[in-house]
Amino acid sequence: MTSTSSIDTTFRAADLGTLAVIAWSGEHVGEEDDMPFLLAYSMGDSPAGPEGSEAAVRAHLRNNGLTVGTTVHDGSRHPSFPVSLLVEAGQAVVTMPLLNAQCQVPPEWLEAAEARGSAYFIFTARAWPAAPPGQPVAEGELEKFAGAEETLTAAAHCILPIRRIRS
Repeated sequence: MTSTSSIDTTFRAADLGTLAVIAWSGEHVGEEDDMPFLLAYSMGDSPAGPEGSEAAVRAHLRNNGLTVGTTVHDGSRHPSFPVSLLVEAGQAVVTMPLLNAQCQVPPEWLEAAEARGSAYFIFTARAWPAAPPGQPVAEGELEKFAGAEETLTAAAHCILPIRRIRS
């Protein structure tokens, strides 16, 4: 008997394009304390263009068992969750199979993360070429992109427990 798999096992990082992660903290629906957020996105600069980057991000999320849309995955409830978050020395490092990304986080993000013990991670398939990695992003531009329905419905949403290096 032969069966086929719907999972694409061919992964080429270049298909994603340049990936970036940006951090901020703020209000979250139904919560009193600030939530630390991380948003991962592609610049849309893959060899196949923005559409190719979007398709590659969606495939990578799907191949790791993450749904795109409104479902929030809770990484603290699953010991073998495919996404992890390490916070150390003012950096947040998000790791997935075959992929990791890091970003500098502001002090208020660290405070919110310490208070909660977790962060809200959004990995959107929607390309954002206007926000290159390491470059400052105006608060209004971040709000416009991160809060857009097109961004949120094209994303996997996860609550990730904060991990630290043990000494």
